[in-house]
Amino acid sequence: MKLKDKIIGVLMGGLSSERDVSITSGNAVLEALQRKGLKGIGIDVSNDIAFSLVKNKIDIAFIALHGLYGEDGTIQGLLEYSKIPYTGTGVLASALTYDKVKSKEILKFNKIPTADYQVFYRGKAEMQELKLSLPVVVKPSNQGSSIGITIVKKEKEWGAALELAFSYAKEVLVEKFIEGKLLAIGMNGEQPMPIVHIRPKSGFYDYESKYTSGRTLYTCPADLSKEDTKRCNDISIKVYQALRGNGMPRVDVILDANGVPNVLEMNTVPGMTQTSLLPMAAKQSGIEFDDLVVEILKLAKLEFEE
Repeated sequence: MKLKDKIIGVLMGGLSSERDVSITSGNAVLEALQRKGLKGIGIDVSNDIAFSLVKNKIDIAFIALHGLYGEDGTIQGLLEYSKIPYTGTGVLASALTYDKVKSKEILKFNKIPTADYQVFYRGKAEMQELKLSLPVVVKPSNQGSSIGITIVKKEKEWGAALELAFSYAKEVLVEKFIEGKLLAIGMNGEQPMPIVHIRPKSGFYDYESKYTSGRTLYTCPADLSKEDTKRCNDISIKVYQALRGNGMPRVDVILDANGVPNVLEMNTVPGMTQTSLLPMAAKQSGIEFDDLVVEILKLAKLEFEE
């Protein structure tokens, strides 16, 4: 795709709880486009986004929206109607990957390693008994950036963790906690990038650990054996295929003591700041940040193109 004469709309902000993170990503992308001499327009997404798309007459959308309405297929569907090619995965893949419960079902169906889990529903939690042994991870089914997540190690922590997760979603996913190395595998299409090893100083990769400088140590490429690296890469390709990936998503896994990469999720709109995980992996594979932005744009398309 020739980008020189295209008007590129960088969609950022949005209506989700991850708005601030999205603006940071969007501005970093916008600055990269300007350095590359491309025509970028920053669009702060609100309820009038359909009118903004018409008003700005953009040719391509770079989606830097995180969370609800940005990663869940909603904005992708609007862009399909508007016939505006966009970055990242299509409508169906976005919806499936954003719903943590549906993602788990697809991973299990495809025999892809992932933690055992239970699903709890708002208003019915008292009717369901926790069958997993502690510790467990309690998380809303449709949030990102570790929002609403609790690691429950003691029975007395269970009620508060469930209440917190239910404040963000009607469905709550409870997973068996797996001890191991937290790894992020950026994907360039079906080709895995160098793996990032994430080591939060607090022991839990929560919102503060993700977005506060100095709270987490990152190693890229991760110090893994050839065998472990191959297993992680093979799994990331399977996840990409099973969840209908496109562009440059990120697959997150926990590599356990037995060398099994247990999949957490596929992130279809990874963070795009200079210190985010995908740019970190891309740099190790020889792709600088500004070039990464351009490469992602080149993969922009409509899902339902003939």
